[in-house]
Amino acid sequence: MSGDARKTAEGLTHLSGFGNEHSSEAVPGALPEGRNAPQRAPLGLYAEQLSGTAFTEPRAHNRRSWLYRIRPSAAHPAFTRTDNGAIRTAPFTESVPDPNRLRWNPLPEPPAGTDFLAGLWTLGGNGDATQRTGMAVHLYHANSSMERVFSDADGELLIVPEHGGLLLRTEFGLLHVEPGHVALVPRGVRFRVELLDPSARGYVCENYGAPFHLPDLGPIGANGLANARDFQAPVAAYEDVEGPVEVVNKFCGNLWTAVYDHSPLDVVAWHGNHVPYVYDLRRFNVIGSISYDHPDPSIFTVLTSPSDTPGLAGVDFVVFAPRWLVGEDTFRPPYFHRNVMSEYMGLIEGAYDAKAEGFVPGGGSLHNMMSAHGPDRETFDRASAAELKPQKVDDGLAFMFETRWPVTLTPQAAGAEHLQQRYDDVWQGLERHFRPLH
Repeated sequence: MSGDARKTAEGLTHLSGFGNEHSSEAVPGALPEGRNAPQRAPLGLYAEQLSGTAFTEPRAHNRRSWLYRIRPSAAHPAFTRTDNGAIRTAPFTESVPDPNRLRWNPLPEPPAGTDFLAGLWTLGGNGDATQRTGMAVHLYHANSSMERVFSDADGELLIVPEHGGLLLRTEFGLLHVEPGHVALVPRGVRFRVELLDPSARGYVCENYGAPFHLPDLGPIGANGLANARDFQAPVAAYEDVEGPVEVVNKFCGNLWTAVYDHSPLDVVAWHGNHVPYVYDLRRFNVIGSISYDHPDPSIFTVLTSPSDTPGLAGVDFVVFAPRWLVGEDTFRPPYFHRNVMSEYMGLIEGAYDAKAEGFVPGGGSLHNMMSAHGPDRETFDRASAAELKPQKVDDGLAFMFETRWPVTLTPQAAGAEHLQQRYDDVWQGLERHFRPLH
């Protein structure tokens, strides 16, 4: 996409606030006043509701938006199956969960003309998309803007760019997403991904379960972590395009395609809370210890998708943002750990403070439940002898998709050439230091 697209995206005036009711109109008078579905919608538009949750879910959890569009979504031809490419969906039954610690280099360069959808590559996941439980970890590497339009009926998509800016043209308007930002496209929302740079690479969490929301703060109080006002929704922007447009729908794990005679991105006005949004991870308000020891890493949770067990997430999105470390008599890097949750970690930029080498931007690691992990030998030796003065960690931006269930790999991930073969070696050489007093 040319520089014009970047200028257009930056010129938007976003609506702020997470999970609240928003409204926007691209043409004055397009939003009806006082009624969702009047007998005649303004300006000859069609009124349509998009429901991301069941009608009867509690008001605090209900997600829906009203769209006022040039043509209703129902006006389309039949869908037919198309090739899934490298996309896979839960249940992941082609292999068994692996307890080993695993780490990958970045995805290799794709063939010329690879768009975001063709560049999606599934690492693994859990649950069952048809039962709306679990999640999947995908990566993407693209070098071409999409001309087709995509929607995902299986789950919402949390997009985490690592290299290259993206312009998301959604039914609700435009979202400009750079590395260091994340964007969420809700279940069923149609969108197109246009590149703002020659290529783009990053990560995607496909959440089959309950929609992401902000975690409760509990004893932290009213402030901290991600602030609701920093989540930004787009203003309405529509395409009034007549002519063939390919629309791809992901449904129960498979891709289906249809050729419309118009663009489905034709929403002139909307209101609701089932909307796409973007968030700048550098706005995360980090909470930490100012005395000794580590609080649990749950203090880095940006978004959570709850499961049927209180406090046990289907998936959490966690960010390790720049922060000060000041704990007295405290081993500063992440400590050695075994966890009932499974952790996929990626790196957006810089270095991660628990690894001296091998974990690079665009790569990722998987530590399934109860797999022992922690700092490598070099990091342990350095941190154990470091002078404990206040230290600013600001040379990296890492994140984690954390889930209550094991992540089962796809065969393509288990056999990938960019899978590091000797990841376990980073913990070799951790010597015995035990010296009994008597």
